[in-house]
Amino acid sequence: MSTVGTGFATFNQAPVRSARIPINPLDKSTIVSVYHRAIQSRNHTIFPGNFVIPAAQDDSFELLVVGPSSWFKETEEGQPYLEIQNSSIQVAESIIRDYANGLIGCDMHNSMPGLFFIPGEYTKITVMAVPNFKQRLEDARNKQKNWYMELVKLADVDWARTNGNPRAISDDSRLAANKLNLQKTWLQNFEAAQLINCKGCGHLVNPNYPICSNCKMVINEAKAKELNIKFAI
Repeated sequence: MSTVGTGFATFNQAPVRSARIPINPLDKSTIVSVYHRAIQSRNHTIFPGNFVIPAAQDDSFELLVVGPSSWFKETEEGQPYLEIQNSSIQVAESIIRDYANGLIGCDMHNSMPGLFFIPGEYTKITVMAVPNFKQRLEDARNKQKNWYMELVKLADVDWARTNGNPRAISDDSRLAANKLNLQKTWLQNFEAAQLINCKGCGHLVNPNYPICSNCKMVINEAKAKELNIKFAI
């Protein structure tokens, strides 16, 4: 395990010095976020590797300035570790990609959290002078809106498929519906709702709904009569 802060690494229980590369103080990039959640990114293979982007408020944005990060390659036994430095641009791209890639409903192009980066170091004041910044900010919000809409569609499907199981709705989908000002049944507070096991198949179901989504057994006859549900014979 390397201990980069001291300039030494442990190799077969013996301290080995790392061959450090001078860091360019001008190598900075600024990540811009309009995402309504805080992002905590941790990469154990590089140093520095911990990054936090605060949650953005409505109609605002947050920034994170990053510099270069390094990983260390073993050479020969007893020889210094070789430092491989990644530029701030590579680091910024990696933070965004590692967080967003693989999120449900995210395609990393037109439907994704509102994240992008700009080469250089900026504050909320100085970044406003960057060419096309306002347009890029608007593009990020539009992509995020597309992602939110996709999350809501997927939540609607999951809600219907599970016959109203609140556990099927992700926190991201709830956030999306709230930010889009949509009224959804699955946004209600279901903390007091007790899921039960269907007597027919054992599947967890919401007793407020009349039919098990898994085996189609009637689990709430009173609710079925109230809704005037009729079954094919």
